[in-house]
Order: sequence, then structure tokens, then C-alpha cells
Amino acid sequence: MDLKIRAKNLKVTPTVRDYIDKKVGRIIRHLPLAGKVNVELTSQNVRAQGQRVVAQLTLDINGVMLRGEERGRNVMAAIDAAVDVLDRRIDRYKGKSSRIERSRRAVRRGQGLKDRIVEEVVQEASATEEPGMQEAVVKYKTFPVKPMAVDEAIFQMELLGHSFFLFLNSDADTYNVLYRRRDGAYGLIEPESL
Repeated sequence: MDLKIRAKNLKVTPTVRDYIDKKVGRIIRHLPLAGKVNVELTSQNVRAQGQRVVAQLTLDINGVMLRGEERGRNVMAAIDAAVDVLDRRIDRYKGKSSRIERSRRAVRRGQGLKDRIVEEVVQEASATEEPGMQEAVVKYKTFPVKPMAVDEAIFQMELLGHSFFLFLNSDADTYNVLYRRRDGAYGLIEPESL
């Protein structure tokens, strides 16, 4: 296991490092394919005392990313809460990984998910902005993109806990954006050349 800990606005003491190692070791002991584990700790100035520390744990299981993020009063409480979230996502991953293989076989037989995905026209944002809105990008993120089917992308998005997911569609050989609609269904954005 490759454990990387990054902290912003707080210091990682040896006690905290040992605590993280113990907690992460407990949840990945049943995952022999677990590779990298990234832990990001951030202290923020917020009014609610119980939400000052943010802990984000990202686990790479042979290319499948699982993420848990929670807030807490202190580092230990935030880590405990994030580990609980990640533990539930690992259970979901273990249960659904066999279902994905069955779904892949169904896609090969021509029974893909495209019929179940509700298409939605994405409206462009209006050119007018509200006063006080900032136009600065506050976070940059890079991640490896591997070709995958739509059902695999849905599974990956659910494991990450995101409401959208960018992926390389192996069927269309284009980059697509998968997103969760307000009604709980999924939408798929496919690029179209002009």
C-alpha cells in the first residue's frame, strides 16, 4: 500500500500519521488489489466548530477510484467519518463488481444502457452574471482516463460520490460526460463535431 498524506493549514503529527495508517490499513485489508491511498487534510475557518477539519480519502483499486470525504471537529473525527464513508463504498464496490461483468456481457449482446439513459438538452449558461460572482478557478485536478463503457462509468461515478463523470467512451471512442439528473436518472453528454 502506497499511503500519501497531504495537509493544508494544519500539521500532521506522528500520532495522526499512525492513526491514519491504522484506520486505512483496517479498511483495505480485504482488498489485495489496493494500490495508492491519498489522504488530504484541510483545516478551514468556518463558523460551525464541528466542521473545521475536512478529510478526503481516495483509494485506487486497480484503476477503480473510491473516495470518501467528511468533516469533523478535529483531525481524528474527520478521518473516522471519511473512513466510514469509504468503507460503505468498498462494500458497494465488492457487491457491484460482479454485476458490472454481467452488464458488460449484456452490452455485448446489444442490450446496452443507452435505452435507459434519459437524454437531456443542456442549456448554455446565460452570459449575464450575478454581481459578486468570481470567475477564478480555485482547484485544478488531473486524473488518468481509460476507455470504459457507460455502465462502468456509472459505477465509477457512484463509487466516487460525484454528480458527474468525464470518461472515454469505449463504444463511441469519444470523451463523454455522465451526470445525475435531479430526478435521479442519468444523462449522457456526447460531443458532436460541427
